[in-house]
Amino acid sequence: MSPSQISQAAALLRAGKLVAFPTETVYGLGANALDPAAVQKIFTAKGRPPNSPLIVHIHSIEMAKTLAATWPDAAEQLARRFWPGPLTLVLPKRPLVPDIVTAGLPTVGLRIPAHPVALELIRQAQLPIAAPSANRFTELSPTTAGHVRQSLGGAVDLILDAGPTAVGIESTVLSLAGPQPVLLRPGMISIAQIEQIIGPVAPAPTIQDAAHPSPHPSPGLHPRHYRPVTPLVLTGSSDLPQKGRGAFLWLTKPAPAGELIEMPRQAAPYAAILYKTLHHLDRQGFDWIAVEEPPDTPEWAAVRDRLKRATSGST
Repeated sequence: MSPSQISQAAALLRAGKLVAFPTETVYGLGANALDPAAVQKIFTAKGRPPNSPLIVHIHSIEMAKTLAATWPDAAEQLARRFWPGPLTLVLPKRPLVPDIVTAGLPTVGLRIPAHPVALELIRQAQLPIAAPSANRFTELSPTTAGHVRQSLGGAVDLILDAGPTAVGIESTVLSLAGPQPVLLRPGMISIAQIEQIIGPVAPAPTIQDAAHPSPHPSPGLHPRHYRPVTPLVLTGSSDLPQKGRGAFLWLTKPAPAGELIEMPRQAAPYAAILYKTLHHLDRQGFDWIAVEEPPDTPEWAAVRDRLKRATSGST
């Protein structure tokens, strides 16, 4: 990744264009967060409904305070502990943040990404960057530049390629906009880690109606999400689909037949390769992908969330 490429990307963002760029979680599809017309291009490119808000990427706590109408002590503590990193804080927004970014909600999600390319891009652009994952809505998130090209093709003005991402799934989203902190989306920063700093956190809400027009309080809450093209099922090794050709991602016990892929037995390395593995299998022409259900323990909450949304509606 050359400095000139980042400078070119920053200039494109200032001109209202779309740039895909790496973060430590997944690749993001970025636009100037303060330019409604530029942000609309994100929704158009992704096929994203307007009721799904975007996360705004910033490079400093000082920049966060220019976008958030309030900055409670809990935000300061969490930002000092986890930023840069995969934690998004939802706070009341200032009027300069366009409603299209927040799905019309009076709050905005903010985070500092822990990736040198992303941070340098924000610094050179000198503006906050609205950036959901750089893929078509509800599809698998991209963890490489190649995944971005495959999903969005020519809809992006420039893709910054810095290799595969490290964390592999999207950030934890925590709302600090109300009287009690609320986990809106689980991620690799756990509730337990957050509660060690600010005390009790309420669990994430459940959205059952995919067609409901009300704004979602966070990205990633659509019941059908993170889905490969190949139908995906959660099951054990003794209960695989009987028809067609498939692959099985296993943790504790391999199956007697099919394409077998042993997954890491710790949550963080599992998350780091999950989307990469599913992208690879999607290109193999399988009739199904089966995944052994991970343990129902706190450290696996984010992985389980992604897999359950990925299986919703699968046949």
